[in-house]
Amino acid sequence: MDGPRKAAAKKAAPGKRAPVKKTAAKKSPPRKRPVQSRRPPKPKKRKPPRTLKLGRPTLRLRVTFGVMAFVLSLFAGRLVLLQGVDPDSYALAATRENTKPFVLHASRGAILDRNGVPLSVSEDAVAITADPTQTKPVAQQLARILAPKLPETTYGKLVTAMTGKGRFAYLARKVSPQTWNAIEAELKAKNAEIAQQNKGKPQDQQADLLAGIYTEEDPIRSHPNGTIAANVVGVVGADGKGLAGLEYGMNDKLSGQDGKAMYEVDTKGNKIPNANHTVEEPKPGLTAQLTLDADLQWFAEKRIEQAVKQYKATSGTVITTDVKTNEILAMANYPTFDPNKPVKSSQLYNPALEQVYEPGSVQKVVTMAALADAGYIDLGTKLKVPGSIEVQRRTVRDHFSHGTLNLTIAGVIAKSSNVGTIIAAKEMRIPQFVKYLKDFGFGEPTGLGFPGESRGVMPPGDEWSELTRSQVAFGQGLAANAVQMTAAVNAVANGGVYVPPKLVKNYVDQNGAVVPNPAGPSRRVVSEKAAKEVATMMEAVTAKGGTATQAAIDGYRVAGKTGTAQQVDSACGCYRKWATSFAGFAPADNPRFVTYVVLQNPQNGRSGGGQGGPVFRDVMSYALQKYVVPPTGAKQPVVPLEW
Repeated sequence: MDGPRKAAAKKAAPGKRAPVKKTAAKKSPPRKRPVQSRRPPKPKKRKPPRTLKLGRPTLRLRVTFGVMAFVLSLFAGRLVLLQGVDPDSYALAATRENTKPFVLHASRGAILDRNGVPLSVSEDAVAITADPTQTKPVAQQLARILAPKLPETTYGKLVTAMTGKGRFAYLARKVSPQTWNAIEAELKAKNAEIAQQNKGKPQDQQADLLAGIYTEEDPIRSHPNGTIAANVVGVVGADGKGLAGLEYGMNDKLSGQDGKAMYEVDTKGNKIPNANHTVEEPKPGLTAQLTLDADLQWFAEKRIEQAVKQYKATSGTVITTDVKTNEILAMANYPTFDPNKPVKSSQLYNPALEQVYEPGSVQKVVTMAALADAGYIDLGTKLKVPGSIEVQRRTVRDHFSHGTLNLTIAGVIAKSSNVGTIIAAKEMRIPQFVKYLKDFGFGEPTGLGFPGESRGVMPPGDEWSELTRSQVAFGQGLAANAVQMTAAVNAVANGGVYVPPKLVKNYVDQNGAVVPNPAGPSRRVVSEKAAKEVATMMEAVTAKGGTATQAAIDGYRVAGKTGTAQQVDSACGCYRKWATSFAGFAPADNPRFVTYVVLQNPQNGRSGGGQGGPVFRDVMSYALQKYVVPPTGAKQPVVPLEW
C-alpha cells in the first residue's frame, strides 16, 4: 500500500508540477436533489387566558389620593391667582361683562327774574334709544309705530339706526312724556297681538316681539314767558348745553354734574330686576336769579318794538337800572325771538351788549361832568356860541342853523350844541379828559361777563389831536354799547359814584341756600357837587325850550339828554347811517331809576328827543308806578338858557 502512494508522491514532488494532459471537459450530469418530505407543522400551544391581577388596595388608594391632590392643587392655585395675585383685574373683567353703565343726567338750574318769575326752566322729557342687536329683526315694524309720533325724524332714519352696528343708538331727543306714553302703549298693544298670534305655533314659526327700545332722561329747556328777555337769557342746544346768552355764559353753574349707575344686565343688555347695582347721584345745577323785573322787561320790550316799527328802525334797545345798585331791571331789545321755537344762529344776539355805536350827544353828559368836576364850568358859565367852529381845518356845526348865540352852559346842554361843547372842552387838557372817560367805563368791559360783549372803541393813548378831542366831546369818534352808556349816566344820577352794572343778583343751590353774586367795586368819578350841577343842566332838556319836552313826566322832575349821531356803514366805510337816543333819570332831585333808549338807523324821522323821548317817558313812568316812587314835590328850578 505504500508503493503507489510513494509513486504518486514522486510525481508530485515539490517545485515540479506534473504535466497535465488536456482533455475535453466532461459535463457531469445534474444531480437530483433528494425530495424532502414536508413535515406537518407542529400545533401551537394555546396560551392560557389573561387574568386581571388584583393590585394591592394600599397602592390603589395612594394613586387615587395623589390624582385628587393634584387636581385640587390646580383649583387652589387658580383660586390664589384670582383672589390673591390679581383680583381687581378679574373683578373688573367680570363687571364689564355682566354690568352696563347708565348716565344719570343732572337737572339744569333755572333762570329766574328778581321776584322768582321763571324765565328758563327744565321740564321732564326723554331720549328714545335702541339696541340694534334686538331691534334689527323688527326694525320696520318699530319704525312704522315711531315715525308718525316723532316729527323730527323719518321712517328711513329710524330703520337705519335700528339696524346699525353696536348696541346703542339714539332715535329721538327731547321727547315729551305724553308722546313717549303714547308710543309705549302702542308697543304693548302690538306685542300682545303678536303673542296671541304665536300661540300654538312651533317655536321656529313664531313672530318676533317688538323689543330693544329704551328711554333715558333728556330734559327740555322751556321758557314759560316766551320772548321775555330771550336775547338776555339765550337758549340751550340739543346736547343740553347753553348756546347763547346767559345759558352759555353761566353753563358751568347751571348744568351741574352728571351722575352714573352700574346695573347688572342679562345677555340682551336688559337690567336684571333686584340685581346688584351702584349709583353715583347727579349734582343739580345752580339756579340763577337775575336782577331783571319780568313785568318791566315785558313792558319795555313791547314799547321798543312799537318804536322800531313806527320809525322803521333796524333795531332798538331800552335799558332801565336802579340808580343806587346799578342793577339792570330791564334790558329789552327788538327784534327778538321765541326761544321755545327753532331759532336761527343770526338771532342769538344781544344788541344791548354786543352792538357798539357812536353815542352822539348823550356823551355830552359825561363831558360836562368831567369839566364841572375839574372846575372848568359851573351853572354860571356863559359862552358865545357861533353857528360853526373850525378845528384843524375841519368845520363842525350844530344840528340846527343859527348865528352867534349867547348860551349858558345849561343852554348848551338843553339845545345840544356841538359847537358850545367844543368851546367848553378846550379848557381841559387831553390826558385829563381821557382819564375821566376811562373812569366812566368807556373802552372797558362792563364786568357783566356776558358772552360776546364788546368793550367799545376808544382812540388809543392819551395824546389825541384837537380834532379827536373835539369829536369825542360831543359823542363822535368813540363807540360804546348801550349798557356802557347807561352806566355812565347812572354815575351822574348816583351823585358822581360809578357802580358797575349788575345782571345776576344771586345763585340758589338745590337746598335753597342763597349765594350772592358779588358786585364789582364802586368808585367816585366826579364830585357830588359836579353831578348835581349836571343833573340840573339835564332838567333843562325836558323843560320848555329844551330838545326833549316829550320826555317829561307829569308830577316828576326829569333829567335827560338827547342823542343823534352819524354811524359808519360797513358797506361803504362812510357815514350814512344814524342812531337816535335818549337817556335820563327820575326823580331828578332824588334819582331812583335811569332809562336809556337807542334806535338804530331809523328811516321815518331822526330825532333823539322826538323818537327816544316818548319811549323813555312810558318806560320810566311804568317803573315809577310799579315801585311806588312818589314825586318829591319839589319844584323844578328855573335855569336860564341864554344870557
